[in-house]
Amino acid sequence: MARARLVAMALVAAALLAAAATWSEAATTCAEVSSTMSPCFAYARGAVTIGPCCAAVRDLAAAATTTAERRFACSCLKAAAARVSGLDAGTAAKIPARCAVKIPYTISATIDCSRVS
Repeated sequence: MARARLVAMALVAAALLAAAATWSEAATTCAEVSSTMSPCFAYARGAVTIGPCCAAVRDLAAAATTTAERRFACSCLKAAAARVSGLDAGTAAKIPARCAVKIPYTISATIDCSRVS
């Protein structure tokens, strides 16, 4: 009986750990982050207005609420920014401020995402 309880408790603990998987693993992929932020990449290339980009930044900021989630989003944006041809780095870096959205990193191909909190 005691052994069955220990096994049950171990299973519950494992389930809780699995449920606590980071946002990056459970809810969102880098492809989804990049897709959500595509209006910002287009804006930073001079192709569209900032309105759709600001909505995307707000959505991302609302979704990434923990340090792990923000670091994951940062690393996805960093990788995506490195792939976007014709991206104006200065324009990309100013997007959060232009949208009046506070995120603890800039949209940049050179940001150190390990420092994001």
